[in-house]
Amino acid sequence: MHFNAYGGNGAALSAALVNAGEFTPEAIEPLLVEHEMVRTALDAAQAAELGEWARLLDPVFGEADPDAQIKLVNGLLDISATKPYVSNHDGLAPHLHFSSAEGDIVSRAKDTTAGGLAMAISFSDGRRLGRCDRSGCDTVYVDTSRNGRRRFCSLACANRVNVAAHRARGS
Repeated sequence: MHFNAYGGNGAALSAALVNAGEFTPEAIEPLLVEHEMVRTALDAAQAAELGEWARLLDPVFGEADPDAQIKLVNGLLDISATKPYVSNHDGLAPHLHFSSAEGDIVSRAKDTTAGGLAMAISFSDGRRLGRCDRSGCDTVYVDTSRNGRRRFCSLACANRVNVAAHRARGS
């Protein structure tokens, strides 16, 4: 069985929330839709609450100590009070859900992100959650590359570091 979801939508939504620069309904609702959340309408207070949640998600990315990373994720799971269940709705194959369909968008986002990060560290020893290696860039990512050796958030950051290293060698 080949399984490399590394937390799927939940881990990817976690990274997107951590990387979000603004926590307003106009900024966050498209992120939630992009990561396949449903009933994404939220008000300013809910958007701000997701901003606070993003600050709790942030330290999980790039944490080198597996025990510390596990402790962080377990803390998120405690807060979210997620109760996973298997579903096969809409003709889809059985898959895991981390939140109740009846919950509000904030609690569903918390449950989904905490559960996604738990899966990511469980199936990849946490090594697939990273923070860009370029100095000055704090962007986080979920590494879904084949070899799991991603170091940068984007090709642009990787190129900047490589060009700077090349110029330093040439001087």
